[in-house]
Amino acid sequence: MTRLAIGVDLGGTQVRAALIDEAGIVHARAALATAAEAGPAVVTAQLKDLAAMVSAGVARDRLVGVGVSSPGPIDTLRGVALSIPTLAGFVDVPFRQMIEDAIGLKVWLENDGKAAALGEWRFGAGRTCQNLIYITVSTGIGGGVALDGRLLHGRQGLAGHIGHMTIVRDGEPCLCGNRGCWEAYASGPAFARRACARAEGDISTRLGRHGAPIDGRAVFAAAARGDDLAMALVAEEADLLGIGIASLLHLFSPEIVILGGGVANGFDLLRPGILARIDAAAMPAFRDTPIVRAALGDNSGLIGAAALVFDTGSRATPGM
Repeated sequence: MTRLAIGVDLGGTQVRAALIDEAGIVHARAALATAAEAGPAVVTAQLKDLAAMVSAGVARDRLVGVGVSSPGPIDTLRGVALSIPTLAGFVDVPFRQMIEDAIGLKVWLENDGKAAALGEWRFGAGRTCQNLIYITVSTGIGGGVALDGRLLHGRQGLAGHIGHMTIVRDGEPCLCGNRGCWEAYASGPAFARRACARAEGDISTRLGRHGAPIDGRAVFAAAARGDDLAMALVAEEADLLGIGIASLLHLFSPEIVILGGGVANGFDLLRPGILARIDAAAMPAFRDTPIVRAALGDNSGLIGAAALVFDTGSRATPGM
């Protein structure tokens, strides 16, 4: 009998769930718009509804548990949401216990970056490695690090908030309260803000959006068509990403760096600039580290969340 887990990927705009087996195969998926302003009880009810959707018709004894990938900061050791800026009311909330009470299964709670890192490590681009860095670049920048065959958690399970490395002293303000964070410069929203700030006239028309909001996808599409402004914006984004990646190479010496998230949709355009910055900034011994796109795409977090349930190497039991 194939054992199954429910993987949940909670984001500020969308919450997704999937029914996943031990081989990382997705059997069912469902999604809802996140009730981000409604508070923890409503969001927990959404998770319960999604879990019921994806497990409909499945015998209860086949369900091993629920893995939840959540934005942070969260104390994964205690299962407590410490202060999630994208979700109203998520301050010192016993989130894991709330989900267990709602769904009636054991719950593993993990930071979204580390959950996605686990997914890519077990089933994706890093499955042959003992040392890797996963970076997600979307609404923010997050990630996870596997070192010497272990996923790093650190004090309170808070390791891996790589988007909050300072790359510019007293630079642009970040949602975390600091200035000059990598996230404040190289995240998807920061990329879109630069596009709007650089434009002459109506950039949405120039990039083929005709009044629609500008996002990274539009800039990448225009760059692929040869638009000079879009190409310059992509080159700058690549350079900013390379600055942060070079620092991570020096810190952790991975075998591979995996790039995921929405901005990674433009990976082929970004890669040359990222490598150029690494060649300029990294010591020679680190320059040959492969930089690759996430193999699981937007399923990295979902599959990683389910892997938490099956993988005793990542966290032995809930609450430990």
